[in-house]
Amino acid sequence: MPTLLTPPTQGRATPAARNSEYQAFGNLVARNDLQALVEIPTMIRALRLGHFGRVLEVGCGRGIALPVLDERLSPERLVGLDIDEALLREADRNCARAGVRAELVHGDLRALPFDDASFDLVIDFGTCYHVSGGRRGSLQALLEINRVLRRGGAFVHETPVAQHLAHPIRSLGRTLPWKRVPSFFREKSALLWTLRTKA
Repeated sequence: MPTLLTPPTQGRATPAARNSEYQAFGNLVARNDLQALVEIPTMIRALRLGHFGRVLEVGCGRGIALPVLDERLSPERLVGLDIDEALLREADRNCARAGVRAELVHGDLRALPFDDASFDLVIDFGTCYHVSGGRRGSLQALLEINRVLRRGGAFVHETPVAQHLAHPIRSLGRTLPWKRVPSFFREKSALLWTLRTKA
């Protein structure tokens, strides 16, 4: 079923060396259920997401979204990445229970362990807002997503509105430096989520 991987760092700093500011979000079972049953299906409908062959969720945490993405998008390759190994072990169990074939990768969003143009769709449920390193960390995360996304591929992410609703204190003052990554073209927005295409 799921495959838990710890890829080689390929000359990049290891996640352990780069996550000194990392703070996990608490596990709210009701929030997890709401995300799986309502948020993700609504996002897929609102943005009219269709089939994508290679899908990456960054900051996949406990793997709550992966079974829904597998069922709704039918990807040929589904990958979840997180910096927290304990959360990845939970994701492994959640995917196994759901019968989902997913690759679970331990890694840092600011130094993704994937080749250029490896994915057709990248999904972020807010991780880019909360990576270590402040605005510089967020920029590095966006540049890495841009690198691993193929030309014409899609990047779906939460908007500041979604962040303020989900994490009103922790998200204060956090924005993403979109002007520094001009290759992302804003194509669709649905209040809580935005779809950008890599030009």
